[in-house]
Amino acid sequence: MASEAELISRCAGKCELCSAEDKLSIYDVPYSEGRGESEIMLCSTCESQVDVNQDAMDVNHWRCLNDSMWSTVPAVQVLAWRLLSKLASESWAQDLFEMLYLDEFSLEWAEAGVFGESDNSGPTKDSNGTILEAGDTVTVIKDLNVKGTSFVAKRGTVVRKISLTDNPEHIEGRVNGTRIVILTCFVKKS
Repeated sequence: MASEAELISRCAGKCELCSAEDKLSIYDVPYSEGRGESEIMLCSTCESQVDVNQDAMDVNHWRCLNDSMWSTVPAVQVLAWRLLSKLASESWAQDLFEMLYLDEFSLEWAEAGVFGESDNSGPTKDSNGTILEAGDTVTVIKDLNVKGTSFVAKRGTVVRKISLTDNPEHIEGRVNGTRIVILTCFVKKS
């Protein structure tokens, strides 16, 4: 357990996620269980949003993860992974999430704080009630305007190798080379 002075020295007096210099406090990244130092310094803005659901988050504030995800501090990497996972419906966050590399122990630590809490959400099902699994192929059953892009995912578009999210009503897949989140009520298993 590091002292506050050691943490402030390590982070040069800046939030380890967004680099703000005001109102810093120690934040203990949960579920470390012997994986190393779990304390990091966060500003009040970051700390107030870390443990809220995605709807209450200031999505644009978290663009700072583009820099902080490359930290050499495992606890910062783990928290960046968890936040990017939570923001997976944002295309920029999904791109960062795909670039982020964690060693085996850090990945276990990161997953312990995300997936362990949402296992009771139920299975992911398509529009016909068929259970979907990661890697399945689905077909879009309705023309869908894709937010943040200029294209439409046309009815009949096949999406291969889907990924599941922590929300059973969402899946992720690539359409026209772009990774998007799709509501399961608009797809059927192929």
